Amino acid sequence: MAGPLPVAFLNGAFSPLETARISPLDRGFLYGDAVYEVIPVYAGRPFLLAEHLARLERSLHELSIPQPHPAAQWLAILQQLITANGGGTMYVYLQVSRGSEWGRNHAIPAGLAPTVFAFAAELPAEDSPAGTPGVRAITAPDCRWNRCDIKSTNLLGNVLAKTAAAAVGATETIFLADGELREGSSSAILVVHGDTVRAPVESRAILPSTSRRLALKLATEAGLRVHVGPVPVAALVAADEVWMCNATRALLPVVAIDDRPVGDGRPGRHWHAVRAGLDAYRRAVADLPPLQPLA
Repeated sequence: MAGPLPVAFLNGAFSPLETARISPLDRGFLYGDAVYEVIPVYAGRPFLLAEHLARLERSLHELSIPQPHPAAQWLAILQQLITANGGGTMYVYLQVSRGSEWGRNHAIPAGLAPTVFAFAAELPAEDSPAGTPGVRAITAPDCRWNRCDIKSTNLLGNVLAKTAAAAVGATETIFLADGELREGSSSAILVVHGDTVRAPVESRAILPSTSRRLALKLATEAGLRVHVGPVPVAALVAADEVWMCNATRALLPVVAIDDRPVGDGRPGRHWHAVRAGLDAYRRAVADLPPLQPLA
């Protein structure tokens, strides 16, 4: 990933990222008691912002962390942060922790003020859809906690899995549990058989992915059938195509899993069609209000 951009937001103020500081007693630091979002920005416009803020609201609610800002105020903060970092294409990371207390208590004290932090960084360069070779993945048992539907900063299981993939030259680790596909360490995973795109059921075991939701919408518009239900490991192994989608990498074709080719080992025709639909969708929404929900 590219390095961060220079200006950050912390608790109501913009400042150089290198000077931003939080208390070592912040519960996000001590316990991972925090939630976050990663929002891509194209030509200065936050992409799928309404969906990201809705998921942030849900995560905060599930952990009983007070919402620090209404949507319009979040938009104002993000737009000022984007402008302060030169505008253009980037991603914004925003995090809300439960806040700091004087001491360390497992039981949550009442009355804490959330710590709100955001910074920006360059988006990874996208390959040309016509020239991308695709990415490789490995599989692993899902070792994470059982509230993966909350986008919390408790990411050690994801970090170890991503590191294991990097160690063998792969991009992603795909989690498996109870004989079924779950998701990637930092992505949603979609499986294609013939003209059908298969996606696991949203549950406490996987994150409700904004990128996945858009990919399924675009797949339907491209004439593909969408089936949401259990995806057995055997279906992953026998897939014609496998797609990986997340905020910073958009939609990528997985061409090998555990050193076995997916399909013919090249990006598939359905991926090309849906990837073209993604480019068209970005152009279509470029001038719409950032808080307009996904249609």
